[in-house]
Amino acid sequence: MTTVLIVDDQSLQRLGFSMLLEQHPDLTVVGEATHGAEAIRKTAELRPDVVLMDIRMPGMDGIEATRRIVRSGGRSHVLVLTTFDLDEHAYAALRAGASGFLLKDALPDELVAGIRAVAAGDAVIAPGLTRKLLDTFGDRFPGRTPDQEEMLSSLTQREGEVLKAIASGWSNLEIAERLSLAESTVKTHVSRILAKIGARDRVQAVIFAYDTGLVRPA
Repeated sequence: MTTVLIVDDQSLQRLGFSMLLEQHPDLTVVGEATHGAEAIRKTAELRPDVVLMDIRMPGMDGIEATRRIVRSGGRSHVLVLTTFDLDEHAYAALRAGASGFLLKDALPDELVAGIRAVAAGDAVIAPGLTRKLLDTFGDRFPGRTPDQEEMLSSLTQREGEVLKAIASGWSNLEIAERLSLAESTVKTHVSRILAKIGARDRVQAVIFAYDTGLVRPA
C-alpha cells in the first residue's frame, strides 16, 4: 500500500486527486494540506510515502515546503505538480529535493504511475530533461563544499565516468553500450554512486554533478 498526502490550496483539485487515487487498491490518501506549512506538519505526523505537492500556494509555497520536508530526513518523497516542463519553479523544486515533477495536465494514468514510481524510489523526470532544466536555469552553481569534495573522492574512476554519463542524460542501456559494460553492472554502479553521494535518485545525482562542477551547463 502506497500512502499519499495531497497538498493543494484548491479544494476541487484535492477532491479530484483523492477520487482518482482511491480508485486504485494499492494507493490510499492519508491526508490533505492547503499550504506549505500544513504540508510540513502533516508529513511529519502521517509519514506518507509520497507528498503530491502543488507549487503555487498562499503563505509558504511548495518549493520551500519541499526543501524542509527533504531536509527533515524522513521517508516521504515529494512529487511536484507544475504548469510547464521547462519552468523555473520546476527547476527550483528539483533543487529543493523533489524526486520529480509532473505537469498539471498529466493524464490520470501518468499521475498514478508517477506516484508509484516515486514511492519505489525512482525519479519521475527523464535525466535528459533534468539536464535541460539545469542548462536553462542553473547559471549560478555554488561550487564544491568540503563534504561534496569528500563524496567525489570516494568514487572510483569508473563510478565517476558513470556519474558523468548520468548527468549527460544517458539511460542505463546507453551507459552500458558506450562504456562497454553489462547493464547489470551499470545498475550496480548507479546504486553505489547514489549511496556515496547521498542522492535519493538519478535527478539528485545530476544536480550533484552540476553543483560540484563535474558537468558544466551547456
